[in-house]
Amino acid sequence: MEERILEILKRENKAYSVQELEDLLNINDVESLKELIKTLNEMEDNLVLYRSNKDRFMLFNNSHLKIGKLIGNKKGYGFVDIEGDEDVYIASTNMNGAIHSDKVIVEIISKKGMELEGRIVKVIDRNMKRVVGEIYHLDGKCYINSDENKLNIRIMIDKDKTMGAMDGHKVLVKILGKLKDNIYHGEVVKIIGHKNDPGVDILSVAYKYDINDVFPDEVISYLDKIPDEVLEEEYKNRRDLRDKEIFTIDGDDTKDIDDAISIDKLSNGNYKLGVHIADVSHYVKEQTPLDEEAFARGTSVYLADRVIPMLPHKLSNGICSLNPNVDRLAVSCEMEIDNKGNVVSYDIFESVIKSRIQMTYKKVNKILEENIVPEGYEPYEASLRLMKELADILRANKIRRGYMDFEIDEAKIIVDDDGKAIDVVLRDRGVGEKLIEDFMIAANETVATCIYFMELPFVYRVHGEPSEEKITNFLKFVSILGYHVDGKMKDITPHAMQNILNQLKDKKEFHILSAMLLRSMQKAVYDYKNIGHFGLGSKCYTHFTSPIRRYPDTTVHRLLHKYLFEHRLDNDTISYWERKLPVITAHTSEREQAAANCEREVDDMKMAEYMMNHIGESFDGIVSSVVSFGMFIELPNSIEGLIKLDDLTDDQYVYDETTFALVGVRTKKRYRLGDNIKVTVKAANKDAKTIDFIPYKEEETNNK
Repeated sequence: MEERILEILKRENKAYSVQELEDLLNINDVESLKELIKTLNEMEDNLVLYRSNKDRFMLFNNSHLKIGKLIGNKKGYGFVDIEGDEDVYIASTNMNGAIHSDKVIVEIISKKGMELEGRIVKVIDRNMKRVVGEIYHLDGKCYINSDENKLNIRIMIDKDKTMGAMDGHKVLVKILGKLKDNIYHGEVVKIIGHKNDPGVDILSVAYKYDINDVFPDEVISYLDKIPDEVLEEEYKNRRDLRDKEIFTIDGDDTKDIDDAISIDKLSNGNYKLGVHIADVSHYVKEQTPLDEEAFARGTSVYLADRVIPMLPHKLSNGICSLNPNVDRLAVSCEMEIDNKGNVVSYDIFESVIKSRIQMTYKKVNKILEENIVPEGYEPYEASLRLMKELADILRANKIRRGYMDFEIDEAKIIVDDDGKAIDVVLRDRGVGEKLIEDFMIAANETVATCIYFMELPFVYRVHGEPSEEKITNFLKFVSILGYHVDGKMKDITPHAMQNILNQLKDKKEFHILSAMLLRSMQKAVYDYKNIGHFGLGSKCYTHFTSPIRRYPDTTVHRLLHKYLFEHRLDNDTISYWERKLPVITAHTSEREQAAANCEREVDDMKMAEYMMNHIGESFDGIVSSVVSFGMFIELPNSIEGLIKLDDLTDDQYVYDETTFALVGVRTKKRYRLGDNIKVTVKAANKDAKTIDFIPYKEEETNNK
């Protein structure tokens, strides 16, 4: 029935009543009519169809409506974030009961240039089911002050549902329903801790994104079934690589080690690169409490001074971690690579390995960047130099096919024993870090290509090409800054994007423009359909190399076991994974985004906390963006703060949207992206996660 309805609606872009569809479908009995109405209702619920106020049906994609996520504001208005389209402004009078984070249907009611205004027609899904906040009492009633500053509702806690929480406690609250207007009622489901207790600030952000730092009791109990070391029977059918020189390279404080590497130079001049990955799926079996919890989490989350792992520490730091001088089970991908960086042959197999040494990036970089060999690294110097030789070849190959290096620096928050931010620095990304990245990309591509050509269900890491409109808008913006960039956007390719980056590399604001270009592109996600990875210039890519901290990688290993090692290629196995993979890829993409948002919010909070101790101090910065209410300034360590329009006191400034600049009415002084500026810290608010700057004034400093 659904197919027949779609065939009619696709034929002509118009709306039909039930009676018209009944006639077109030649329905003349009661049972068929009931089926038609039931199918129409289901298609409406699934947002395939849109039903007008006059009860006429049309294809949703052909309607004047769009679907998006509401980004609220405490003042009552909001914006609907529509994937692949411009945000839609929603006035407080057009919210129709929607609150922050709701999935909504929005109707566009006006358009001025690129600015859209709309009204919310319907709330499809209330995503804000739980809220983190601080308990307080007022007039004998209990409320929470929500941590979500975009939420414009008040939540009252029923007296018998507080779990004994007192004023100042940070709690996780389940929203039970609406009482009246914008007042809801809820119940406390977890007391996170007192707001002044060390670490509660970070945990409060984690719980906001449904990231739990505690494993359920049934998972902890299940761990008793997991051995602490490799058992004798587990060596069976595995290739024994314990005598081979294999080692790991990671950060100084890494405890969950997924990957190890090995290298040989072959007699034909080619390289044999081994990438050996922890065999997590051997221990994390399907349909166990351990697997169900790993799926629910989707990923490990790295927050300032802690990791909230996907797997309990017994696995992530223990039996699954490729620690030195102990036997470990692995899935190995050995690749023969020629001097052009092409993988000419490969072998993927189950193995048992024994890492010789747990190297660190800092010490590897001492060898490869400074020719200084740290103590204990002498036996491995030759292998490391051979690896560097191969990594250079692989990177040159990637660049030839269109790999884009956006060179975006990441901040690292340094905290004291109480979790308080004491410094913010940029993460090092030296030769060692790039070497491991190049090797892991080679292994990921090899594994993905292997299964792709077997035409079997699989998990791919995909990155679609950007829209022509967004790239054109970016180039217009760059031209307004006074830079000419050659590039035709009719045929968007990785090489075209790479060419844009290369032309901007020598500009002082390159890192800002690079980040803007990256934001104009689609997000990489997991999918069961392969469309390639645009940013890597790769036709076929997956995530195979981090199964301790990413569930898609664990799934990839599970599929390799089924297909390559157990040779289970029957119809039942294939049908099972065809049904399961769409669910896994959608969920893990969603959890990855939640983790990224959480990490970003914790960084913002800790940066604000750090700057609270530097109020009144001055720093050199650069204008990173200009908006109608002021301009954002970025410091060399990536901390960003706002100079509000009112704090530009030497003149009255207005926003010139044609040049994206703030212009002084009297002096004609201009502030534009990329301008160098010295600023003084005016204020910082850890709870609001904001930092305010004012322009530096030398005389004020001297007077102090």
